[in-house]
Order: sequence, then structure tokens, then C-alpha cells
Amino acid sequence: MFNILVVDDNDSIRKLMTTYLVRDGYNVLAASDGLEALDIIEIKHIDLMIADIMMPNMDGYTLTNELRISKYNFPILMITAKESIEDKRKGFMVGTDDYMVKPIDFDEMLLRVAALLRRAKISNEHKIIVGDVTLDYDTLSVTTNTEEIILPKKEFYLLFKLLSYPRKIFTRKDLMDEIWGFDNETEERTVDVHIKRLREKIDRLEEFKIITVRGLGYKVEKFI
Repeated sequence: MFNILVVDDNDSIRKLMTTYLVRDGYNVLAASDGLEALDIIEIKHIDLMIADIMMPNMDGYTLTNELRISKYNFPILMITAKESIEDKRKGFMVGTDDYMVKPIDFDEMLLRVAALLRRAKISNEHKIIVGDVTLDYDTLSVTTNTEEIILPKKEFYLLFKLLSYPRKIFTRKDLMDEIWGFDNETEERTVDVHIKRLREKIDRLEEFKIITVRGLGYKVEKFI
């Protein structure tokens, strides 16, 4: 059972989150601020943390930054009333993995929690296996029963991202922000160039294909 730490100084919101998470099969620990959260993390294994930003004693930004400095790599879902792009940028820069703005749709929260845990599992294993094809994050390689394809870093990261979420459509901006970074000034068409090169190398594989979704972006379809 996964351990989820909920950090929010609002008792009602904290209890509601806990109720939904417990119903969905998670074990929940709760803290009212960042300092209390750190005390819990020192003695309990945490698989994922949901944290508010505006809290007394230690806010969500500081808490997240402290955890990343201390090499805690579990997923963090930041939940807050702040919705400007600068607030979100700050959250991602200190190390959060996802972001939701209040008022919270708790069913959506559960979907995001499940996706973050799934991605963390893939990242920790550093491999994705689809039929006879293995993507190895550490070696930037795509291996089959008969060959090994070593990809340039950006091309590999694009493929790994798309295959981590099969059938999910990613816009060019999504992929630019994820692979090149939020502050990168490279044009979004760079994604198209890298996808074209990637297809030239892996399109012969029968286990999956990169699909262009006209007007939106890209996704991967698996065929096994």
C-alpha cells in the first residue's frame, strides 16, 4: 500500500483529501505545515506528497526545496490558490512534479496521484519494456532481440516521455517544457525535427508507433 503525505493547514481540506485517498486504497499521513511534514518524513517512508503552498512556519515552496536538496525524490503534487504562471514556474523550479489550483476536483486529484506514482515507478526502474523492446534510461538505448539503438539524449527523452503515457496526447509546448525546460527559447518546431529523426530510427519497430495528432501534438500507440 502506498503512503501518501497530505500537508495543508486547512483542517477541512486536509480531511477531505484524506477521505478520498483512503477510499482509493492509499494509506494517508497528515501534517498541518512543512515542519510537521519533515518530522513525519524522517520516521516514515513516503511514496508521494500532496502539499499546499501557503502554510505557517514553512510553506510548500520551502518544504519542496528542502526535500529536493536532501535528495528525497518521491513525487510532489502542489495544491494551492495561486494560479499565475510565475507561481507555477516557481513551484516547478523548486522541484514539484505536478500542480493543481483550488478549488480542487478530488476525482481529478486521484487521477493525478495515480499517474505520478506510475511515473515514479518507471523512473525508479529506469526502464520501459514493451514486448521485445526495452528502453533503458541510463544508457539512452532502445534494445530488441536483434539490435541495440543508441539515441541522442533529446530524442531518447522524447520517446521515454511518450511511452511513459501511452495514448496521452502531448502538445509541442508540453514536450518543450519537459525536455528543453521552461526557460528555453528554442522554437516549438524543434520538437517536430526531433520526432522526425526519431521515427527514422524506430519506425520499423512493430510494438509501438509515434502518432501525429493534427493540430494538437504527438502520442504513442502500443500494438501489443
